[in-house]
Amino acid sequence: MSAEQHAPNKRQRELLDKHLELVIEENKVTNLTRIVDWESAQVLHVEDSLAGLPEVEEALEGPYLDMGSGAGFPGIPLAIMTGRETLLADSVGKKTRALDSFAAELGIDDIVSTYHGRIEDLALQQPNHFSLVTARALSSLASLLELASPLLAKGGRLVCYKTHSESEELEHAREIARKLGMEFVSSRGFTLSDGETSRAIIVFRKRCNPSMKLPRRVGMAQKKPF
Repeated sequence: MSAEQHAPNKRQRELLDKHLELVIEENKVTNLTRIVDWESAQVLHVEDSLAGLPEVEEALEGPYLDMGSGAGFPGIPLAIMTGRETLLADSVGKKTRALDSFAAELGIDDIVSTYHGRIEDLALQQPNHFSLVTARALSSLASLLELASPLLAKGGRLVCYKTHSESEELEHAREIARKLGMEFVSSRGFTLSDGETSRAIIVFRKRCNPSMKLPRRVGMAQKKPF
């Protein structure tokens, strides 16, 4: 699809702007983001979130999980643009309560809900459930692969938003993906409209069950990644 086909319509644009307004206002009492300047946040939060739409729209139909959702980027913008059943997960209760409030005020709480807890616990509760998982500047690729694998249905996609693409990190992730039941799909680097911020979208797909028992104990994926 062209960039025009991924552009928000008038109603979607209104919701995207309203979400950002809510985030900036809530940030006065809850630490959601360090970026509170409107123009910068439009680029670094909203535009960045929408940049993954081409990869997201290639995912199978079905429920979507945003890991470590924070202020709701990219989860809420992607829900607005795709209409997918969306679960925003975060381990901080103040953040999930804020996300619930955002979804209600935006009128999208019929498709958007939250999960307060650790991703490993969610994987035990909803194994092989999601068609799409996203993670934005959350952890290393190796850790993200391990966290996402038990959550994804076969054929489901992990779409990783990275601040940059390190060839060494990607090479390692591709090596361990197979034992985690995953396979590399694509990597795309680009620059945001400010002309200076580099980003990368990296995609993996669930091909089969992992060769080891997942999830491991809470925190192990980050502390001792494969």
